[in-house]
Amino acid sequence: MGQYSVFDIVGPIMIGPSSSHTAGAARLGYMVKKIVGDGIKKVYFYLHGSFAKTYNGHGTDKALLAGIMGYHPDDERIRDAFSLVHDAGIEYEFLEADLGDVHPNTVKMKVIMDTGEQWEITGSSVGAGKIKIIKINTMEVDFDGEYTSLIIYHIDRPGIVANITAILARYGVNIAFMKLFREKKGCKAILILETDESIEQKAIEEIRQNKNIELAKVIEPI
Repeated sequence: MGQYSVFDIVGPIMIGPSSSHTAGAARLGYMVKKIVGDGIKKVYFYLHGSFAKTYNGHGTDKALLAGIMGYHPDDERIRDAFSLVHDAGIEYEFLEADLGDVHPNTVKMKVIMDTGEQWEITGSSVGAGKIKIIKINTMEVDFDGEYTSLIIYHIDRPGIVANITAILARYGVNIAFMKLFREKKGCKAILILETDESIEQKAIEEIRQNKNIELAKVIEPI
């Protein structure tokens, strides 16, 4: 028999009727917000499986919208997400979609920014409020946001990973998990580092100085 935490048995502190459909959905929206940053203009939510069938009744729609605005799963403002997203000037659309062989509680969020930049991020709510991000744009990824996560877009070149880990070591940051995803050798890649400590802004600024790094963002767990 596996080991379970109190969180797994009791469930997350949340607003809404379902940990998978509400708390997990809010965390997915929040994660996407942290990845893309400020300036969201419109979001298309492509809902798969049970998300598509029950999103109205279980409050998945409100939770996703609240997350996109940066609200946590226990934020009472989730109840007013429709009016708040209107006030924020963010357009949205919910669409049913077949996203293939993925968890039934999966959503792909196509985000259009004020600048015209577009993102497509796919994630699943896997139970007890826990989530997993499985795709960023065209890249298959795998991380759950349980740790401080450093996400780095870069060109696949020798020495980049060593450079990044050396910088983190100088700032006393211990790496819990490291995952590298790439399209093919020498092309675009995503490095995801999950750490035991928060990462100082100075360390991020140092990492960004590498000419092969296009983007470096830190996402704190919620």
